[in-house]
Order: sequence, then C-alpha cells, then structure tokens
Amino acid sequence: MEQPLTAGTGPLPATRRPTMKDVAVAAGVSKALVSLVFRNEPGASEQTRLRVMEAAAAIGYRHNRTASRLARTRTRLIGVTMTLRNSFHGELVEDLQAEADEVGYEIALGTMTRTHDERRALETLLEFRCEAVILLGPELTDDELGVLAGQLPVVVIGRQQLPPGVDAVRTDDADGIGRAVDHLVGLGHRSIVHVDGGTGPVAEPRRRGYRAAMRRHGLPDRVVPGDYTEDGGTRAAHALLAAGDLPTAAVAANDRSAIGILDAVVRAGVRVPQDFSIVGYDDSALARLGHINLTSVSQVPDQQARYAVAAAVQRLDGNRTETREVVLPPQLVVRATTGPPRGISR
Repeated sequence: MEQPLTAGTGPLPATRRPTMKDVAVAAGVSKALVSLVFRNEPGASEQTRLRVMEAAAAIGYRHNRTASRLARTRTRLIGVTMTLRNSFHGELVEDLQAEADEVGYEIALGTMTRTHDERRALETLLEFRCEAVILLGPELTDDELGVLAGQLPVVVIGRQQLPPGVDAVRTDDADGIGRAVDHLVGLGHRSIVHVDGGTGPVAEPRRRGYRAAMRRHGLPDRVVPGDYTEDGGTRAAHALLAAGDLPTAAVAANDRSAIGILDAVVRAGVRVPQDFSIVGYDDSALARLGHINLTSVSQVPDQQARYAVAAAVQRLDGNRTETREVVLPPQLVVRATTGPPRGISR
C-alpha cells in the first residue's frame, strides 16, 4: 500500500548530493521503480510517479538525463549542427524536433558561432553519443564527411555532390533561383542582378541557376559578389549605387542578404518596388515580417525535416545501407518587394 511522504523526508545535508536511492527511500518505493519513473517508461502508476517526483523535489534530487542515456545501450539522440545566426536553420530545427518526436527520438544541438566552428560542434554531439547526425549546410570537406559517415549515419541538408554513404535532402537551388528570375521577367524586368553567396554552401548552384534562367530569357547576366549576411547585401547594394547603374531588380542569395540590400537602397531614397524589386531566398521568418514583406523562395523546411529524420531512422532502425538523395521542388512566395519596373503598369 502506498504511504504519503513523511515529515522526515526533507532536504539532505548540503555536504552530500542526493541520489536515486535517496529518492526511493523518501518515496517508499524501490530504486528500480524510481528509475522507471525518471526514464518515463511503463511500470509505475500515475500515483506512484507523482510520489516519486514529490520525493525528489523534497530532498533536492535533480535527475541527470545525460547519465541515464550513457547507462543505456542506445541514446535515441540525433545530433543537429546549426548556425545560430541563420534564421532558416532555426526554423529547420523546429521542424526536425517535431519529426523526431513523432518517431521516438530526441534532438541534440551542436551550435556554430564566430568562436565555435563546425568541427567543435560535431565533437560535442559525438561526446553526447548521438546515434546519427543531421548537418545543415555543412562546410566540411568530402573526406571529412566520408570519415564521419564511417562512424554513424550522416544526413546533409542543403548541399550537393556528397561522398558515398552520406544521405542528402535538399531543394533544387537552381530551380528556385530560376523561379525568381522568371517571376521578375514576367513583371517586365530586363535588368536583373544576382547578389551571390560568395564561397558559402549552395552559392554555386544558385549562381548557375541564375545564369541559366537569364540565358533562357535572352538576357545578359550580372553577378555581384556577396555572402549570406545583411552586411554582405549592404556592401553589394552600395557597390551598385556607387556605380550609378542600378538594375531594376535583384535576386539575393538568401533573405538576410536581401534585407541588407533592401535597407541600403531605401536609405539611398530608392523606392521598393516602384524603382527596384528584390527577391530573397529561404522564405524565413524575417521575410514574413509585416514591415519587410519580402518576396522569397521557400525551401519547404517541413518537408526537408521529414525526409532528413526519416533517412536517419531508416539507417538506425531499418538497416538501410544504400545512399539516398531527396531533391524537393522549391516554392516562390510573392510579397510586396517585387513589382513591374517603372514605365510598365500591370
């Protein structure tokens, strides 16, 4: 028969950290039953679970989830590397977490910052004994990816031409940029510049897609060096303004770059979209803000997340060994930063 907690189950002396055994004594149950409760496994009634949690709180016990995972054969953790300043990565991680929850896995994040690079982020995930990793736009070499894939399943989101053994999920970047160019040409634009992503991930296929689309419409291409930051977009816009030859439209490598361009041209007195149209890439939360309202290309992050988690789980639980690549069609989302060039009414 289960008994209520007694008055003698207060916090332990500060000189000793409470253990799971202390929780069991305080709750009047076995240590094995306490372990079941903290692992959230079946075998304990709701009343017992409540007793255990109350006892743990009363004596100041804090469950170490990392230690619990290390004690088990499997961690059911999927590691994800992400760049903190990349808002699109943040959206992808939300979708990845939702998909992992559906199949009984958890997500561990390896974050990249100015002082914490991709390799260090991966080291952290490996120390946590992640069973697979999903890499968002990685910059590792093919050799490094191949070595990593020899240790655990690796799924890459947003990169082409990967070594054998590495699964890939991405949208068709060339097609996405092509859709942006088609949209602008359809509005009447003939002078369209591409502010590229420099040496960043997927910059080359997006440049290629822009040039192919311009050729398809019989228009001259013009690529301005940039990167994936607001500062990169601002620098590119300043270069265009200083040259005195501002095109009627620009397709940026991503939304952050597009917002940098938007800020620079508006500050210079250029009206958007009346004098100048801008298309971004990613359809990020920034693009959807009411005061920005940026036309952008969506990479359908929910679909990418679904296929990426499925690819990892198929290797872990389904013993799949063949390499797979999933290429999804992007979607153009038209908002307020694009319109016909001056002199053309629609």
